[in-house]
Amino acid sequence: MSDFNEWNKAIIKEFRENGGKVGGQFENSDLILLHTIGAKSGLERINPVAYFTDNGNYVVIASKAGAPDNPDWYYNIVAHPQFEVEVGTEQFQVQATIAEEPDRTELYAKMVAKSPGFGEYQQKTERVIPVVVLSRLS
Repeated sequence: MSDFNEWNKAIIKEFRENGGKVGGQFENSDLILLHTIGAKSGLERINPVAYFTDNGNYVVIASKAGAPDNPDWYYNIVAHPQFEVEVGTEQFQVQATIAEEPDRTELYAKMVAKSPGFGEYQQKTERVIPVVVLSRLS
């Protein structure tokens, strides 16, 4: 198993043990756990991702820290846009929508205002970083 997978597991464990809060580099960040279904494998994947709320929706950014390609979880969401998330101590179903322009740019700017590192991620890559809006299902 890769170091990244072990790192993710440690964050997920800390998240669950502390009602959705983690320390370290994410101490002041709001994290959501995405329970996506693998686009190729069909297996559940859990990824901790920074988010903010906008008009009652959860917004996540597929930045991969400015890497030249999208994170795997993004492709899982495109393939299977209905899935479960964990926020704090709650677990519920969401419907994902990939934000289109001009909403994508406006939402990305809101994340940069909240977490300036996302501005650096956009500068590091030539790709347009996707923004995903998660709407809670009843």
